[in-house]
Amino acid sequence: MSDQKYRQRGYQDSGSSERRPASSQKAREPIDPRIPRDPKKMNMMAFTEVVRCARCGTIEAGTIGSLSTCAKCGVDLHACNQCQSFDPGARFECRETIPARVSPKGVRNDCPKFVPVTRVEKETGSTTVTTSESSARKAFDDLFK
Repeated sequence: MSDQKYRQRGYQDSGSSERRPASSQKAREPIDPRIPRDPKKMNMMAFTEVVRCARCGTIEAGTIGSLSTCAKCGVDLHACNQCQSFDPGARFECRETIPARVSPKGVRNDCPKFVPVTRVEKETGSTTVTTSESSARKAFDDLFK
């Protein structure tokens, strides 16, 4: 008997005589096409780009023109604080090269380099809009079914 405790091969052993032949491996099972082998696909949420008001956070629909205002709080949307280039730490508080500082930043201006801030957000709510009266009526009718 060998002096190895658990019959494990060490670095000094000559393992060439103890190797198993390659033909002794198990034969692979035939793949049945009816059984799914791929991992399940994750049900990912949809993403959308939105433009929000800088003051109240209301989602603004459509494009922002030079006369656009927020539907909820009435603040001007074509202003420096709604622009992608707005940076309080940059020169003239704008990342773009502009000849003079625009002040105040929350008031409507006619800057040709204005691009509204768009954020990518998860769509967490449903897109169907129902009136409160019809949904309340439907909930009431569902109680007695």
